[in-house]
Amino acid sequence: MRLVFMVTGEISEETFGAALASDHHQVIGLVTQPDRPVGRKQILTPPRVKEMALAAGVPVIQPEKVSQEQALQQIREWQPEVIVVMAYGQILPQSLIEIPSRAIINLHASLLPKYRGASCIQAAIRSGDRESGWSVIHVVRKLDAGNVILRKPLSIREGETAGELHDRLAATGPAALGEVLDLLSAGEVPGEAQDESAQTYAPKLVRADGTIDWSKPAEALERLVRAYHPWPGTTGMLEGKRLKIFPPVSVGRGAGIPGTFLGIVGKRLEIACGTGSLLIQEVQLEGSRRMTGEELARGHEAALKKRLG
Repeated sequence: MRLVFMVTGEISEETFGAALASDHHQVIGLVTQPDRPVGRKQILTPPRVKEMALAAGVPVIQPEKVSQEQALQQIREWQPEVIVVMAYGQILPQSLIEIPSRAIINLHASLLPKYRGASCIQAAIRSGDRESGWSVIHVVRKLDAGNVILRKPLSIREGETAGELHDRLAATGPAALGEVLDLLSAGEVPGEAQDESAQTYAPKLVRADGTIDWSKPAEALERLVRAYHPWPGTTGMLEGKRLKIFPPVSVGRGAGIPGTFLGIVGKRLEIACGTGSLLIQEVQLEGSRRMTGEELARGHEAALKKRLG
């Protein structure tokens, strides 16, 4: 089938690459976000999928808004049978949804209707779920609300971070898309309506979301550190500076006023939480290098005894 991809994020790269290499389908166009400034030097950098498409001779457009008539006209001229959306980052207009002759589908990295929205991977870990996975849905104008064609569950491993789960989901994306394209090749697939009463929303994260509230249970904070690694990271405050906390962390049995430094356990900081304690192996104080909890305590013991913010 003739495919147009609308993708940007890293999680889409393996799926897009598999489609480019397919003997059964033809990628005839890519719609991706414009090149953006990256890093401290703000170097204008294209999405990786753009580089992949150009290397394969696939035409690329990068509209600021896909609702722009010039972009819509180009997609019409490509005459796609299926449009594949994945980590694109925009609500799609009805005029686009109506273009493909067979379907417009979205690969979403949660088991819908749970965790509609941008931070679905982080939400599953933060909530203590035992599994995540792919949902392949028909695109409708409401966010991640279309009928589900396929669900592909993936167990969340003990101690897994969002970055690690992201990479495992990325590796399984090609198989999920392949199954759905086989179904669509055979005929119309209406899919299963989502239970709206069970839907939850996982909005885009910002750096402030990773600020630690020590009054929460240690179990919840352990999940938060894993869920928000590598982005947006989790931080407390020490001497008026941000203290970044890295996984792995573990739950201890210590008790005290939340944020209190309880001591060193096997080179790890032990910090009291709302219930239990958090054992922290690695940290980085703003303006300093990454170090063990024990190293931090040697240089900042007096500050630690005043409680973390």
